[in-house]
Amino acid sequence: MKNNQTRLKVGLLFLLTAFLGGCASMNTGNDGQVQSYPAPVIEAGWIRDGEPIEFDGAKWYPVNDYEVLEDSEVFQITEYRGVQIFVEKIDTKPYDRLYTKFDKNKFRYFERHDND
Repeated sequence: MKNNQTRLKVGLLFLLTAFLGGCASMNTGNDGQVQSYPAPVIEAGWIRDGEPIEFDGAKWYPVNDYEVLEDSEVFQITEYRGVQIFVEKIDTKPYDRLYTKFDKNKFRYFERHDND
């Protein structure tokens, strides 16, 4: 009889521990989690060929340079020809630059050409 009571207590203790452990590990917000955007294996051919992004009534051309930015510093505003387009979170319209991600923390920037 005593052996059965001990097993029951151990079983209940195990279930209680599992339940409380599961509740403690549940994350219902974004606390401690950083926004992450996937980087393509290879940059889109149209970008490497110098073709523009058409956005907000203007053509934006890729620059042969990049900026190092954390994913948490950018915001995706649209997608163009299958590529995510970003702006810096601190930028406001009219945007100074558009960005595409091509590697971890590396974003190619695009500049607007209004007269095209």
